[in-house]
Amino acid sequence: MDVIKAIETEQIKDGAENFRIGDTVKVHYRIVEGKTERVQVYEGLVIAANNSGISRTVTVRKISYGVGVERIFPVNSPRVEKFEVIRHGKVRRAKLYYMRNRIGKKATKVKELIRSKKQKAAG
Repeated sequence: MDVIKAIETEQIKDGAENFRIGDTVKVHYRIVEGKTERVQVYEGLVIAANNSGISRTVTVRKISYGVGVERIFPVNSPRVEKFEVIRHGKVRRAKLYYMRNRIGKKATKVKELIRSKKQKAAG
């Protein structure tokens, strides 16, 4: 079992732990179309996180042309370039599935978490 854990810890990406549920993030995701590769940016609200370690996944929701779109990203996948945090959200729940029932501007808004300079420096 120690061999498996050692291999998993090598493959875990750094910097993937800097966001939480309720944050608005930009996910830079590599897409392969035939022989060409490109990076597509998917911006949305993190509404859920599942598992831990190497198999951690994050559900990101956005509104596209008035329709809610959710996508599940494996955090440690080699196809995910990076997660860029746009805003930190202030939430009190682990799963924000209630956001699915919201319409219009309310569908993407979560109260912003205002952090002091000391908290920003710490992490």
